[in-house]
Amino acid sequence: MNVQAALDQLAAYRTQNTRASQDIFEKGALVLEKNVVHKMGDECWGFLEQLALAAIDVGRLDVADECLRTLNAKFPGSPRVDCLTGIRMEATEAPDIALKYYAELLEADPTHAAVWKRRISIFRRTGKIDKAVHELSQYLDTFYTDVEGWLELADIYATSNQYEYSLQSLEHVLLLAPQNPFYVLQAAETAYTAGDLALAIKMFLMVVDMTDGDDSESLVESTPLGITVRAWYGVKLCTRRMAQDARLATSSRSNTPPPKNVKMLDELATERLRVAYSSSGKKGEIAKGREEVFAWVAAH
Repeated sequence: MNVQAALDQLAAYRTQNTRASQDIFEKGALVLEKNVVHKMGDECWGFLEQLALAAIDVGRLDVADECLRTLNAKFPGSPRVDCLTGIRMEATEAPDIALKYYAELLEADPTHAAVWKRRISIFRRTGKIDKAVHELSQYLDTFYTDVEGWLELADIYATSNQYEYSLQSLEHVLLLAPQNPFYVLQAAETAYTAGDLALAIKMFLMVVDMTDGDDSESLVESTPLGITVRAWYGVKLCTRRMAQDARLATSSRSNTPPPKNVKMLDELATERLRVAYSSSGKKGEIAKGREEVFAWVAAH
């Protein structure tokens, strides 16, 4: 690969925020070898930061150190470079040393969001979940609109089997990004796992409403695709459990009213899944394993 092609690909990775560390390192090493960094203008600083992160990922700390020396010389005291220095420190130093370094940075600038996130990452990676939750909660008090922060908190609670707290975190996500069907689906699945079937089925149906076809296509004519199929699976799971134990429909911790006709929703979910796995052509690629799916939806 020639240098220009490597530079173009690296620029594309930066634009798309792609972390393809091995490929970035190989292409970045080529750029360094050809000694063309000085010809890149202001883009060279973004390139050096990108290469430093990739070099840390692949264990080439000598290259990362070279990039950091250049960046520190150009931007002494830069919060961005300071954070990158901390990431480099995490690769070889004990967690406590990195945490102390980040604490000093936060003392100088409490609004440094990237440093907050690095501290949270270290706490979680080292199994200090209580500290991670405490730190992340403090962070979100300051940066409430950070959707990724709320998703991280939801994930921490979910991996600790605290699904109700995870669902509470996802409620903040939905307030901040109500039009994202993937977040609604995540909340629906979390509600299902928490045992709130009434809320779960309501949110699964919201996903269907957000993603199933367009306004010109009726439900009968549409073919469920992608996360719409997953949402219909969720509806089917909820209705099946409600049919097995009617108390599950009314024991909603969120006080969500149960669906009026569980049997009708169950039949609709079965029909939608059959359509998804029966269609032909391009849309029918999902139809692999249809016999197993049909057997599952037909079971009671």
